[in-house]
Amino acid sequence: MLAGHLLVKSLIEQGVDTTFGVPGESYLAVLDGLYDAQNHIRLITTRNEGGAAFMAEAYGKLTGKPGICMVTRGPGATNASIGVHTAMQDSTPMILFIGQIGRDMRDREAFQEVDYRAFFGDIAKWVTEIDNPDRIPEIIARAFHTALSGRPGPVVIALPEDMLTSDTMRQPAPRIKFSEPAPAPEALSAAVDLLNTAKKPLVVVGGGGWTETGRDDLITWAETNDLPITTAFRYQDLMDNTNPQFVGEAGIGMWPSMMQRIKDADVIFAINTRFGESFTDGWTLLDVPNAKQKIIHAHISDRELGKIYQPDVALHAGPNQLLRALLKTKLTPNWAGWRKEGRDTYEVMLRAKPQSGAVDMAAICTYLRETLDDNAIVTNGAGNFAIWSGKHLSYSRNQRYIGPQSGAMGAGLPAAIAAKAVEPNTQVICFAGDGDFQMNGQELGTAAQEGLYPIVLLLNNSMYGTIRAHQEGRYADRVSGTKIVNPDFVKLADAYGIMGERITETSQFKVAFERAKASPTGAILELIIDPQDITPFKSLDDIKNS
Repeated sequence: MLAGHLLVKSLIEQGVDTTFGVPGESYLAVLDGLYDAQNHIRLITTRNEGGAAFMAEAYGKLTGKPGICMVTRGPGATNASIGVHTAMQDSTPMILFIGQIGRDMRDREAFQEVDYRAFFGDIAKWVTEIDNPDRIPEIIARAFHTALSGRPGPVVIALPEDMLTSDTMRQPAPRIKFSEPAPAPEALSAAVDLLNTAKKPLVVVGGGGWTETGRDDLITWAETNDLPITTAFRYQDLMDNTNPQFVGEAGIGMWPSMMQRIKDADVIFAINTRFGESFTDGWTLLDVPNAKQKIIHAHISDRELGKIYQPDVALHAGPNQLLRALLKTKLTPNWAGWRKEGRDTYEVMLRAKPQSGAVDMAAICTYLRETLDDNAIVTNGAGNFAIWSGKHLSYSRNQRYIGPQSGAMGAGLPAAIAAKAVEPNTQVICFAGDGDFQMNGQELGTAAQEGLYPIVLLLNNSMYGTIRAHQEGRYADRVSGTKIVNPDFVKLADAYGIMGERITETSQFKVAFERAKASPTGAILELIIDPQDITPFKSLDDIKNS
């Protein structure tokens, strides 16, 4: 068979049911193979490779399987790099296939030639090129194993055009199997002993590779031992936020009360999360390399242990195997007051201050917390607007939250479209800023073509709000480059055959949202936000006083 067809058959063998991408002449043989595989793989054609890569990344988050993205060489690959970077920082399994120049054209600066090993080397787990069609089964199997095992992440595979049109007698390799590391008994015992000495413990969870069973075991373990659970940046859906054990999220824009909680903790048990910039507030909340707090660090990748902070106890274990083992251990809780204090503070901070403008996002978030479906999926890109979905919604056990830990603008709408592809009958809500939305707003075309319609809450303040807030804080009265002149978003929605409404007063939201839920084409609800309401709070003092 043609190598391009073998590639498609190999994907089917690995359980692939969806792929996202923009077609290109460099991988026509793969597209031809997908034509024969329409009953097995859904090809979702996007409007930009960046949108396709964001969709694949969101698919990986939601399913636990590698999201598949296919793009053409050169500009197609560079456009898709934003999704690869997001998958790496977010620990999401993903495989990017890139059509490549012919093997006989290398190193001549051929049309759209790029050295992908060099280009993607720092932002992917593995980058390779298939030169021999007979090696397709081997490399596809390795790619899936690499993307899924250890710390999940992205793999990039270049496909020379002439290789794809070559003949091969090989057959696909069987579906890969991989195992998650379990904690060593001695290390687990040491972790339990240290945790039993604590009066102010804090359990922080994050990272990729969690299963539904692992998330349930986390709840059971926390309830059994009255443990306070916090989540790393944009991993809120790992823990039921409505559960009394949940004490908040520790990430960018962290509440000062959470910063103080991290400082005051005597034992921090970090489960499958990295000690990154957001959780440590730029590595200032914990002394480097040895924190004053006792540190228990468990991670699915041994490369994360001792990477920045030297733990008192290190556990090389996946989150699901770790929680399974922890359920068999016994703790002697002595921290009920500490946990309750954290929960009480979280419940206060969850209710944001009323905003000064006619559209009050604090009131809208209160309404959404009470009315979102029990299994709703919420997505967002990056910008100050994301503080509403990230800090002022509460995610119950069966709700999901998809946001880029990488801080990538434009991720929210593609992620919402991918969520509808995975769960077509599920309520999907995308939070977007006006600047953020326009990074990938053209993917409304993908939504319309594929019948994948989320509800988009588009917060319009006619500015790049995050940067404006920084400017006003550091360079008062010297604002530049952050004003945005926007299109008519309601007319834009109509152009794509999607319901659109403009909301200028808080009282209009409930009725508009009910109409959006009933709309067969989803909706864009444009919320006109007072430019003065750049953030939910005017200052850190304002947060503390709340």
